[in-house]
Amino acid sequence: MSFNKDQNITGLPVLQDNIIWLWVKNKSVVVVDPAIAEPVIHWIKKRDLDLFAIFQTHHHEDHIGGTQKLINEWPDVKVIASEREKKRIPFQNISVKDGDTINVLNKKFKIIEVIGHTNSHISFYSKDFHNPILFIGDTLFSGGCGRIFEGTHEQMFKSLKRISLLPIDTIIYCAHEYTKSNLQWALEISPNDSLIKEKLLEVEQKINSNKLTIPTTLKEEMNINLFLKAKNLKEFSYLRAKKDNWA
Repeated sequence: MSFNKDQNITGLPVLQDNIIWLWVKNKSVVVVDPAIAEPVIHWIKKRDLDLFAIFQTHHHEDHIGGTQKLINEWPDVKVIASEREKKRIPFQNISVKDGDTINVLNKKFKIIEVIGHTNSHISFYSKDFHNPILFIGDTLFSGGCGRIFEGTHEQMFKSLKRISLLPIDTIIYCAHEYTKSNLQWALEISPNDSLIKEKLLEVEQKINSNKLTIPTTLKEEMNINLFLKAKNLKEFSYLRAKKDNWA
């Protein structure tokens, strides 16, 4: 699936709920957070394409687990990751930091650090598509945000505020299919929210049709995502605690 008219970005579901994003330009592929390798290798070779680069948002195994096998298959692949993660993502060969700009397949991507889920999480943002795009990893999900494992509530709140300042038509490619459960939780917090109710119905229809519920847009998330809508750190921390304890 793709929201972009000029490029092809496809979501590949793997494991229980991971989504590996594959951006194709001409005969080259950029893979985002390959949890496992085999489905990616099959997808690329079936289409007679070549792996050009891998974007790594953070070090968790369900995001880097397939990278080494992909390197074995395509030894010249560019592996782009945070320079702060050289120990935990040791196979990176292009190291980046917050604010850097990289050129990939003639598209510029800005590195935006969005810590909280981990203490060195990065995202890849580009305005060089029909709509701006953001590969956000596990910082933001449709209707939710990542659990705070290494960072603090304050760091995650600031990271979400950074995202909220991007252009409202930004297309957000997150790394997990959590939308339905996130919205079900949100409705328990805000049971009269008509926008969340409508979105949940739409999501259930997509799931019943065996379609992905992501990507999403920043505009939509500003309407339905309680974490993005949190007015201050206290409200955000309250919501995060509620979600952490939600069955």
